Parts: sequence; C-alpha cells; structure tokens
Amino acid sequence: MAKQTSKTGIGLGQTTVQVQTLTPIQIQTIKLLELPLVELEQKIQKEIEENPVLEDPEENRSEDNPQEQKKISLSEVKDDTIPSYRLYINNRGKDERPQYNTFSVKESLYQSLLDQIGLRKMDQKRRAIASFIIGSMDSTGYLKRELPSLVNDIYLRLGIETSEKELEEILVADIQQLDPVGVGARNTRECLLLQLKAKENRTLAVENAQQILQNFYDEFTKKHFEKIMSKLSITEDQLKDAYDIIRKLNLHPGGQVDDSYSDQTMQIVPDFILEVEEGRLVVTLPKFNIPQIKVSREYEKYMDKKSAASKEEKAASTFVKSRVESAKWFIEAINRRQDTMQRTMDAIVKFQREYFLDGDDTKLKPMVLRNIAEATGLDISTISRVVNSKYVQTPFGIYPLKHFFSEGLVTDSGEEVSTREIKKILQQSVEVEDKSKPLTDEELVDLLTAKGYKISRRTIAKYRSQLNIPIARLRREI
Repeated sequence: MAKQTSKTGIGLGQTTVQVQTLTPIQIQTIKLLELPLVELEQKIQKEIEENPVLEDPEENRSEDNPQEQKKISLSEVKDDTIPSYRLYINNRGKDERPQYNTFSVKESLYQSLLDQIGLRKMDQKRRAIASFIIGSMDSTGYLKRELPSLVNDIYLRLGIETSEKELEEILVADIQQLDPVGVGARNTRECLLLQLKAKENRTLAVENAQQILQNFYDEFTKKHFEKIMSKLSITEDQLKDAYDIIRKLNLHPGGQVDDSYSDQTMQIVPDFILEVEEGRLVVTLPKFNIPQIKVSREYEKYMDKKSAASKEEKAASTFVKSRVESAKWFIEAINRRQDTMQRTMDAIVKFQREYFLDGDDTKLKPMVLRNIAEATGLDISTISRVVNSKYVQTPFGIYPLKHFFSEGLVTDSGEEVSTREIKKILQQSVEVEDKSKPLTDEELVDLLTAKGYKISRRTIAKYRSQLNIPIARLRREI
C-alpha cells in the first residue's frame, strides 16, 4: 500500500512523495518466497510449535481416529511383515518424497579405514596415532595437514608424544597400505605413485609412468612431452602407453567409498516437478511434508464469544486475538507464496517450451528476470526471490532455476541466441578436437564465426573458463 507524505525544502516549495509501505502479509510472503522447500517445511513446523492456534488437520485426524495408520520408525517394522514388492520405490505414489523412501547403507571412508586399521597388528600407541591421522584426512582420502602440526595436536589431544619421523613411518607403512589404494597421500603426485607402485603387472608402460611421475612431474603437468621423451629416451608410442596408464588412475581414491552423512546433506529436494503429459508441460508444487495448516476451531469459537469481563479474561482474549491474526497472516502468506511460485514457474516453462520438451540446451532462448516479470505482472525482485536457491525436477534431471536464465547474442542472420547455446557448441567443439593439436582460442573464434556466431576471442576465453576448459596447451594429449 502507498502512503503520501509532504516534504518542504527551503526555497523549494512543497512536494509530495509516495512511500511504499508493506503490509504484514506482504512482508511474510517475501520472507517465505526466499525459502527452498526443506526450509519452508521447517518454518511451518516451527510456526505450529510457537503459535498454539495453528493446527495440522492431518495430525489431529490421526489422533482422533485410532484406526488411522500412525507413522512408525523403520526399526519398529519386522522384515518378515513386508511383502517383497513393498521394498521397491516404483510402487509409491508420485506425491511422495523419493529420498525418504531410499535408505543409505554406504559405509563412510573414515569408518572403512578405521576397520582396516583394527585388523592390523600394532600396539596401542601406534593404533591411536594411526586413527588420529585417518581422522585428519579429507573426504577424498588426502592428508592435507602438515606432519609437524599433527605432532602437536596428537600431544595436546591424546597426550601421546611422537615425532615427524614416527608419523611418516606410520603413514607410509600402515595407512598408505589400506584400501582404496592412494589414500593417505599428501598430494596428487604421491597419490598416483601409490597406485602405480601397487600394480602387480610391472610392464614397461607402468615403469615409464612411474619414472615420469617420480622425476618429470612438472614437465608432465605442463604437457612438455618432447622434453620427457628426450630425457627418458623413449619413443612417442612408449610415452603414449605410459600416458594412458596415468590417465586411468584415480585422482580421488576416497571418492570410491561414499560417506552416507555427506551424501545425505547433498541431496536436493525439488521445489517444482515438471512432467510431459501427451505433449503438455505440467508443473506442480510437491506437497511432501507441508501440512495444510489452519486456525484451530476451538480458538475460533473462543473469539466468537462476547468480550470477557475480568481483567485476566481480557488479557487472555487479547493474546488469543493477536495469535489468531498472526496465524491467518501466516496461512495467507503461504497461499500467496505458492501462487507466486506456480505463476513464475509456469511463465518460465511457457517461455522455454521447446527446451523443456526434450532438454536440449541449444534450444534455450535468451531469458532474463525482466522477461518473466513482464509475463507474470510481478516485480523483478519477486522473480529473483523465486529463482534463487530453487530447483525443478524434469524428465531429464534436476536443475536450479538459474540454469534457464542467460543473456543473448545475435547471429549473422540477426537471430538472437542464448549464451548457453554458444557454450554448448564451444564445449562440443573442444570434445571433438584433435587432442594432439588442440584448438586455440583464435581457432575457436574462427570455428564459431563459420557457424554464424559473432563472438570475440576475449568472450571465448571467458566462456572456456566458465566451462572449466583449460587452454589449448594443457588440453594436448599424445
């Protein structure tokens, strides 16, 4: 709502200024729009706990009706009471949350390594130190901390006196012998060498690969292949065989054993679900655990009564009235949020219809927040709040809404195309290039110009960087 105020300045006369004042519902809606689905659920549950006049009809129905199926934990269910077909997710309704039906049984890297250490013969002090080192490794299996700092930490936390030499010996003799091969390495070079040393089939290619990493690692990372061939006195074919061996090694051995806790936190809950039904694009907002809250009937009846006479009753009545008003604002804000979310996503899907039919990135049209604001009649800041931190589940994957927005470029024919289309063509061009002679940025400019895209070398370099594509020299292979 707008409010007019008068403003007078010396010698300037009187001017009228309009100041935008937001209602409590509008403020509440703005805050809710910024929340992704999981945080919205948490917000609603918190509001139910803090405001006694709010209730979840579904919970009350279960309490009032003993025959209603109650929620129980997985541990309360006997294995032999579940028919086999119930163990498959595809028998669930489409409105259920997939990740709530899938239970992770993967073992963490940390626990796997501790179990292996437990099977090795060592005294109590050595085992304690080994366990501490394992706990200091990152999720990919690397030990990034310096040994001197570990010496101090082990003394402060475990009360065990040790030395860098002893830590080095335990690291090499015990921890770096564990599975997966490569864990306990302090850098990429050491990690790759550990994997090469563990190979039982000691072919010439393996020996050359080990020599390259051991003595010419800097030249290898800079793709100075001629220098390596000269110093090792090997042929190009021999270098290629060694290169193929190195290329197949695992840079992140710890990634083979997933941490179920990390896996749980990285799961994405989509805020929208897009389905293609007989050529129609249908967008829905998943219900999941969002309760259809309402104001309790008991409190509504209380509000209908005549004003109380006593001071205590008046105070109680005032409290209830404020809570009921707050509850109604919150419910209205949720409804407005859902309506705004639906309108925004519908507009995005309509704008990018060709893309959403098959998921081809080259069909994404240039689209900015202003396009959707104009299509919905909503403010750009509102569209920004909807787009931020929200995801949509499509038949071809889950994407952040920001994925569908991009600026545009004009082709030689005058057609406006999305920068995402340019990036897709750039990436495809690099994928099919001759790796022995990778395309330079200038050659990529010529390639895209020949396809009708006006683009500068500087822009190519920017897009290449955004796509994590190295410069031509570092893409060279043999």
